[in-house]
Amino acid sequence: MVKKEVKTVKKEKIKPSVKPEIKIEKKAEQNVQNPPKVFSKEQLWHSTSHIMADAVKRIWPDVKLAIGPAIEEGFYYDFDKKTPFTEDDLVKIENEMRKIIDENLKFLHSEKDKKEAEKLLKGEPYKLELMNELKDKKVSFYQHGNFIDMCAGPHVDYSKRIKAVKLLKAATAYWRGDSSRPQLQRIYGISFATKPEMESFMKMREEAEKRDHRKIGREDKLFMTHELSLAGSPFFLPKGTIIYNELLKFIREEYARKGYKEVITPLIYKKKLWETSGHWEHYHDGMFTMKINDQEYSLKPMNCPSHCLIYQNDMKSYRDLPLRIADFACLHRNELGGVLGGLTRVTKFSQDDAHIFCAEEQVMSEMSDLLSFITEVYGIFKFEYKANLSTRPEKFMGEKKQWDRAEKSLKEALEKNHIVYDIKEGDGAFYGPKIDFEIKDAIGRSWQLATIQLDFQMPQRFELSYEGADGKKHTPVMIHRAILGSLERFMGVIIESYAGKFPLWLSPVQVKVLSMGDDNAKYTQKIVEVLAKAGIRVEADYKAETIQNKVRIAQLEKVPYMLVIGKKEEEAGTISVRTREGKVQYGVKIDAFVKQIVEEIEKKVSN
Repeated sequence: MVKKEVKTVKKEKIKPSVKPEIKIEKKAEQNVQNPPKVFSKEQLWHSTSHIMADAVKRIWPDVKLAIGPAIEEGFYYDFDKKTPFTEDDLVKIENEMRKIIDENLKFLHSEKDKKEAEKLLKGEPYKLELMNELKDKKVSFYQHGNFIDMCAGPHVDYSKRIKAVKLLKAATAYWRGDSSRPQLQRIYGISFATKPEMESFMKMREEAEKRDHRKIGREDKLFMTHELSLAGSPFFLPKGTIIYNELLKFIREEYARKGYKEVITPLIYKKKLWETSGHWEHYHDGMFTMKINDQEYSLKPMNCPSHCLIYQNDMKSYRDLPLRIADFACLHRNELGGVLGGLTRVTKFSQDDAHIFCAEEQVMSEMSDLLSFITEVYGIFKFEYKANLSTRPEKFMGEKKQWDRAEKSLKEALEKNHIVYDIKEGDGAFYGPKIDFEIKDAIGRSWQLATIQLDFQMPQRFELSYEGADGKKHTPVMIHRAILGSLERFMGVIIESYAGKFPLWLSPVQVKVLSMGDDNAKYTQKIVEVLAKAGIRVEADYKAETIQNKVRIAQLEKVPYMLVIGKKEEEAGTISVRTREGKVQYGVKIDAFVKQIVEEIEKKVSN
């Protein structure tokens, strides 16, 4: 039997702590007119998490503190409290936070040796556990007022930089994501440097709640989750599976035109593969490891090493390049439990993943083709996007000279294709720089989807080669790329962007035929057969209900087209067509309707 090792999730860089009666090291300046200064959202949110922890300790001094990081949107803090936080508790905490903010306390940084740090952290078991794992001799602390927190920072300078704060919800989370450890109480919140930003966020949040893909997915029976499965592993129900498969079909059609070769690869590999690729050293905390017959294995978190094995399978010539390998295999990544949500952050997912092996002189041409590919695909979904170029991280594989060449190639490709981009210093993958693409959905939220990564390192580590035109062996360059990205995340994004009203080509049910009564059942069935033969996803409603009620049900199901069949339609050999927006057309010939629908599907007309 395969047994997964119990393991902790990735350690967070943010390592807070507290003791409310600590002596202030330097008196905070009160009522200071702080000059304007720019801070990142992460700094603001991280600082607010400290203020929330301070507020909780002021109200409940016996509560123990765990961790409180900034996340993708806002922050959270984990507390060891005997009873769960209530809605009334969140109001109390929020009011106390505003008092702390109004005190305009200065955030002060200090470093302590471990003995001194241990005294400060007395009575805080979670902090002490984190501190004892630190390799550095000095421990970093941040303090505002009487509250001190073990933390790497950075923070804003004064608490009054936070102009608006809102606590969003309370939840539970196991300490360090391990179900064998204590269950903690988690509070999520968000803050802003201006009140208008908060007002805009709350309006967007209200709209987002209406479009929440988890709510729509449940109501429209697209997907589900279950406590007996791995957290973050969705089940796609029949209607959701149709959408999923339509996305795969769309990408596969594009692959056929662009020279990709699809493969199917195993999901579990020995430790040696991950050591060769560098993942065991650089990505181990994000992997699900296990022992089989006393040998270490891992579920794969990405496809690139397995594609290197495929490349190795036979000799390659320069005539075989570029080689474009595509793969839709399931991937598993050990994400922090607190950030899992619906389809947009999961542990089990698939990507429209591909790796291009090419000669270095072919990189620019391949990059241009990929940038054009992304533009074409996102145009179909009417997505606006921006590009981010992420450069060499602090911990990386390979030589700086190669990284410099790779970063230069990505910059040149973006500029040659007239794509505006921002630079994210130090945010590249451990094996190469990358371009990530953020799209904006229908209500202006950003999502990272597509990625292109340029890798000189993995081909070298796997000793990949091809015979050049000069008869000598050369090492190929590897381009990692995904266009839709995670299929699960992409589906979550489009569910919310379309508010569940998918364009015709993606709709689980494209046409619903509504019979006015039993007398029209045969003609209704004939219409259904004509539509089905044309490849249109069709359902019929023969129930003994009013036509008004049948239309209402079909509209709630968000079906794009409803065909009403009554005595007049049957006698004339026509149909009445109603759209989900309420437009009605009478006396339509079925052949004309089928032609129109098939054309709309083929063109992938968006809403």
